[in-house]
Amino acid sequence: MGAEMRRIHVGNALSAFGLGFTVPYLYVYVAQVRDLGAMTASLVLTVFAVAALVVLPFAGRAIVRRGPLPVLLLALVTAAVGSLSLGLAGNSTAVLMSAAALGAGQAVMQPALATMIVDCSTAETRSRAFATQFFLQNLGLGVGGLIGGHLVDASRAGSFTLLFAIEAAMFLLLVAVMATVRMPRAPRVEGAPGQARGSWKQLLGNRAMVQLCVLGFVLFFACYGQFESGLSAYGVEAAGISTSALGTALAANTAVIVVAQFAVLRFVERRKRSRVIAAVGLIWALAWVTAGYAGLGHGSQTMATAAFVSTYALFGLGEAMLSPTVAPLVADLAPGGMAGQYNSAFALVKQLALAIGPAVGGPMGASLHAPYIVTFLLFSLGITFLAVRLGRQLTPVQNQPSLAKSRVVVRGGAPAESGTGTGAEAVQSVA
Repeated sequence: MGAEMRRIHVGNALSAFGLGFTVPYLYVYVAQVRDLGAMTASLVLTVFAVAALVVLPFAGRAIVRRGPLPVLLLALVTAAVGSLSLGLAGNSTAVLMSAAALGAGQAVMQPALATMIVDCSTAETRSRAFATQFFLQNLGLGVGGLIGGHLVDASRAGSFTLLFAIEAAMFLLLVAVMATVRMPRAPRVEGAPGQARGSWKQLLGNRAMVQLCVLGFVLFFACYGQFESGLSAYGVEAAGISTSALGTALAANTAVIVVAQFAVLRFVERRKRSRVIAAVGLIWALAWVTAGYAGLGHGSQTMATAAFVSTYALFGLGEAMLSPTVAPLVADLAPGGMAGQYNSAFALVKQLALAIGPAVGGPMGASLHAPYIVTFLLFSLGITFLAVRLGRQLTPVQNQPSLAKSRVVVRGGAPAESGTGTGAEAVQSVA
């Protein structure tokens, strides 16, 4: 790992730390501490999603035109201003405007940092780089949430102001760290005059990328979009899970990711990406079956709690398998110089899923227990189906980058197994 990549990973960890520091306490801060009510608190969470959906289409163009680093620095300053003003806001208008700035800044950070990882890595090191990013993000979220929880006091508004001020300081510290990164010169896209206008048309014409976006929507809708909404509501209402047990389940999810990430990386690096994603669908299907037992089975409360915690742990295993698989695949599908546009498009799909997922899953998880489990069990099986279908659109090297390191035999333009050809067949190294 080079010095530039180390700085990028420090940036990922610091941004995740800032998120974990404040996001879990936003609802309490707005509704109770500032006494603005549950409606305003709910609107704040909606504003986060809407701000992301508004800025991400423009973020991709900006990254392609200006490069990821200037866009990231602007996003960090915007997020710092939003965080600090949120900690000082005393009325609904100020809270919502501050939330919009914070949400927009945080949303743009994701594709900008992902594009920087792409530009500073090679096809051989990219999976490990994204796995490290995911590991540090989860570690930062966990540590940030833990420290933030010990600093806040619902009876003292000043403790929340301190919390948001520290988050703003983290973003500004990150500006100082990332300003020292020297990015390699990215290739320019052919046809520069129409570059920004044609980038979305070019992306939508890439069948593999479109299928990956559909698959990504289902992935985020069926897993991440349910963590703090439908699944937690189902656990409390159907399985009788206590708030402490819910916290244990979330901790189990993070623990599995942190412990298993690099062991899983060794497993997936030599396997086809489409098959890894298909396996994640089956693992998550098992997770939903386990959740079904927790809420609909007739076991003891201890067994129900154990099953519910296991559900989150299984989700964590699937997440660890996805981190070195999906994000590098987005980068490998992007033409030269277009990684920012593709990363922004995929981030937009993620935000859509995270906005729709709780709206659909929350009411179902709270009241329609059996239909909720069956619905998301089918979505998980749909992940497997879509992954297998995506595999047919990928080139052999896109699907399994480790092939680029070995010599393969090409027969009639299609790769065949090495060592099975004749003298008339061309042997080449796939770069």
